[in-house]
Amino acid sequence: MTPKQAENSLDDRITGALVGAAVGDALGGPVEGYSPDQILQRHGGRVHGIVGPWNGDDWRTARPIAPYHKGDGHVTDDTLLTHALVRVYAQVRDHLDAYAIAEHLVPDLMTKPRWIPELETETIPLHRVFLAEKWLVARLHYGHVDPREAGVGNIVNCGAAMYMAPVGLVNAAAPTAAYAEAIDIAGAHQSSYGREAAGVFAAAVAAAAAPGATPDSVVTAALSLAKDGTRTAIERVCEVALRHSDFESALIPLREAVTPYDSVGPDYRSPSLGARRPTRLHSIEELPVALGMLVVSRGDYRHAVLGSVNYGRDCDSIATMAGALAGALGSQIPEDWSKTVAEASRLDLWEPATTLARVTREIFERDVQRRRAHEAAFTEIGGLRCSD
Repeated sequence: MTPKQAENSLDDRITGALVGAAVGDALGGPVEGYSPDQILQRHGGRVHGIVGPWNGDDWRTARPIAPYHKGDGHVTDDTLLTHALVRVYAQVRDHLDAYAIAEHLVPDLMTKPRWIPELETETIPLHRVFLAEKWLVARLHYGHVDPREAGVGNIVNCGAAMYMAPVGLVNAAAPTAAYAEAIDIAGAHQSSYGREAAGVFAAAVAAAAAPGATPDSVVTAALSLAKDGTRTAIERVCEVALRHSDFESALIPLREAVTPYDSVGPDYRSPSLGARRPTRLHSIEELPVALGMLVVSRGDYRHAVLGSVNYGRDCDSIATMAGALAGALGSQIPEDWSKTVAEASRLDLWEPATTLARVTREIFERDVQRRRAHEAAFTEIGGLRCSD
């Protein structure tokens, strides 16, 4: 099944990407950190929709993920940060850079209480985000580090990439611009292949929002921009993905394809000694696998997300990325999933999309004005020459 492209406007693509990301995040949360075999055993089969916490009613105290209520349609920090970045765009109403993260995103995390579904309470988002995201506050607010360099020294992981979908949507149909903007933004958060993944994911979302986009065109755009281990990992995973049309048969082959580039190692909860350290040889696992599942599913949202969820490991982030890409392509998100996630998480999943669509048009108008001013100036200094 391939998504219908012709009927999708900018608003549809932005809504599909943001709602798709949130729903994928919520479906992946309860099985995050486990293997496909463990998921199979725990649930008596594959996960095919929203499920409850891994440890049932003991979620508040059971290790290793207490005290988070992962499951029952609750979004995780992937969605909390994605929506926070949309709010930054709504404040700035223009393209962002690393300084915008310091000036707007960090205060949003620190000072504005919001409902946190996994904690079942209202508190500042800083209390929920992972250590790699708390780094933003430590480095930018307390350390006063240059925002463009603040990501250096952080855990190299998918923390920046997982919330970069809005950057791709603001730069819809312009992957190169999305890549450049995300690389700048992510400098405040990540370095090395973690920062690279943020740029490539934003580019992939921008490519998915282009007219006539397909999984193949999305992967092609990602490969045209990706560098070093990130590029090779995407290439290898997607080569394997082309041989499969069902996620069940693809689960082990995709993991085998990404293994040489994944620094975490076979035991997700006990990372190897070299895990998450800067290098040009490695890649985060989440982005290549998300792209691989997009290829396996031929762009179908349900198939791509369920494949990502049942892959296990960091599957909430994998499903977030795959969901954003399939949603931007125009594949329909199951209404029962999105309604349940919105109600369970006490979030309006559609309002951020409405906001971002409005801001995206404003930014595009500014881009056109800036481009025309540049063209006029370039012409005035004799930059344009008539052909013979």
